[in-house]
Amino acid sequence: DFSKHPDLEIQRDIFVFHCNIGCRVGDLMRMRKRDVQNGILSYIPHKTLNDNARTVSVPLNEVAMAIYNKYISDDLAAPIFPFIYPQEYNDAIKLCLRMAGITRMVVVLDPLTRTEVKKPICEIASSHMARRTLVGNLYKQVKDPNLVGSLTGHVEGSRAFSRYRDIDNDIKKELVNLLN
Repeated sequence: DFSKHPDLEIQRDIFVFHCNIGCRVGDLMRMRKRDVQNGILSYIPHKTLNDNARTVSVPLNEVAMAIYNKYISDDLAAPIFPFIYPQEYNDAIKLCLRMAGITRMVVVLDPLTRTEVKKPICEIASSHMARRTLVGNLYKQVKDPNLVGSLTGHVEGSRAFSRYRDIDNDIKKELVNLLN
């Protein structure tokens, strides 16, 4: 019950918003009220500021807009959300998933042994999961990497983007069913 943990409720809301816009956590922390106009969030990803800077525009869906409106202040220069430190945000994400009962097992690579290890997703979750979540969810619906990548600041043909999307069995079934 998040109502008993107001600080954790805030971090949960930030993570859900984050999953709906797919930016890097550093970009999210720099966002201000002035960055949202007519329901569209526009920003220049920090990673591209010095090389090939371009504006990314993300229309806010109903969920993201409701969370935005819940925390926004009248100060145009104020951060959109009351952030904590990035590592504490990652810890809060793990705890939120555990409290929500999101504990499915996932396969990860152990960096020391280079072997497969199964862990509950709530133990390995981080802010970067929000970026992968948006890409994965939209790609399952649209299957156009360039269109989905335009919402996350990836250039056409981005190799990095291909790491975020998962061509799962449902997508493979859809593809094979095209032959019916």
